Amino acid sequence: MESVRRRVGRTASVVSDSLQRRHRPDYQIILFIGLLMLFGLVIMYAIGPQRANVLNSAYGTDFYTETYFVIKQSISLVLSVAVFMLMATVPFAIIKSHAGRLVWIGFALAVLLFITGNVLHIDSVAKCSLGACRWFNLGPLGSFQPAEALKFAVLIFLASFLGMRSQQGKIDDMERTIIPAVSLVGAALFFVVILQKDMGTGIALSAIALTMFLVSGMKWKIIAKIVAVAAVLGILMIVTSPHRMERVGTFFQGDSAGESVQDDNNYHIKNAKIALGTGGFLGLGIGNSVQATGYLPEAINDSVFAIIGETFGFIGVTLILVLFTALLIRLLKISDHLPDMSMRLAVAGIFGWLAAHIILNVASMIGVFPLTGITLPLLSFGGTSMLFIAGALGLAFQLSRYTSHGQATKETGYEDSSSRRRVGGSRNSSRRRTTRN
Repeated sequence: MESVRRRVGRTASVVSDSLQRRHRPDYQIILFIGLLMLFGLVIMYAIGPQRANVLNSAYGTDFYTETYFVIKQSISLVLSVAVFMLMATVPFAIIKSHAGRLVWIGFALAVLLFITGNVLHIDSVAKCSLGACRWFNLGPLGSFQPAEALKFAVLIFLASFLGMRSQQGKIDDMERTIIPAVSLVGAALFFVVILQKDMGTGIALSAIALTMFLVSGMKWKIIAKIVAVAAVLGILMIVTSPHRMERVGTFFQGDSAGESVQDDNNYHIKNAKIALGTGGFLGLGIGNSVQATGYLPEAINDSVFAIIGETFGFIGVTLILVLFTALLIRLLKISDHLPDMSMRLAVAGIFGWLAAHIILNVASMIGVFPLTGITLPLLSFGGTSMLFIAGALGLAFQLSRYTSHGQATKETGYEDSSSRRRVGGSRNSSRRRTTRN
């Protein structure tokens, strides 16, 4: 009996290896990413001049030209394409082998930012705004947000760690799996949410981890306990933060919120809705945005979805949502058909990353979720977010080369329906030959 089990195991291993051989990647990912990036460039071209005028008037300078933002976005796009190609080329095994180093680098950058920004107050190194230090100041090159690097590092580490524990059959082991994984995510959330005061990025980081926990096959009871603890801690972070409480209060007051609101959240949301409403079905057209002239805060970054609605109308926002939905569906399909658990977890984490950004950004702009400072992937102005999201998508593109014909399962790693048909056919044909003889 034991020899039979060994032969079955060897056979499953051979089949699994054959299913992981390289094949044609999923080029639809490149199509959707390319269209979204090009759409982002069009938006920067459309509202860049208005944004430049606003900043020049606010700072009393003529530094910002009409083409400043579209040029900067083009540079970010070129660099993002290079990162995408790099991550699509470097074997996942090599990336996974450096998972620990990536995590240490991510935390080191977060610690350095906190010390230079909040302790030493070195403005030439740390870029702070409204009491939050979230960026390194790179001078003419712009800025760098270490939270994005930490998100990517946590994703790679969890994919490697949970994948290994799943293969060992210890995914539900509290001491060797649950506590280390939750501790890592908790430490990352401490730096992002507490020290950098970035709740939006913290929610995205939590979505990455939760998606990977679900795909890893972890018991629902354990996941429910993790979610419950995270929810309690999240509520405490909101209650103990005045500006977060103001945002939540603004959200629940809705359109009835008036001048009694002490921050500009109500103003922000109202102008976002005005932008979406005035766009109508076809939009006001390129160069005709009113909200981008200074009425809508962060028009070129977090509020870019509302500007798209104003400029291109219902048709524009529908196209964007269709492209994002198609991209997320491709990621789900890739994850479902990867026989290797670490690969599946990596793509699942990328799905959670993008989905969190898209849902939070769009929901806050239409007023169904409290306002959060989170970018719209591949469309918002800014280099760091685009670089790391492009790198993550490049990794997903690489892993799409190793999908199997059938859907992956927890027990076998894959389920190849075509192979079952072939086996069934062979069995029946053998019986027919035996009958004839």
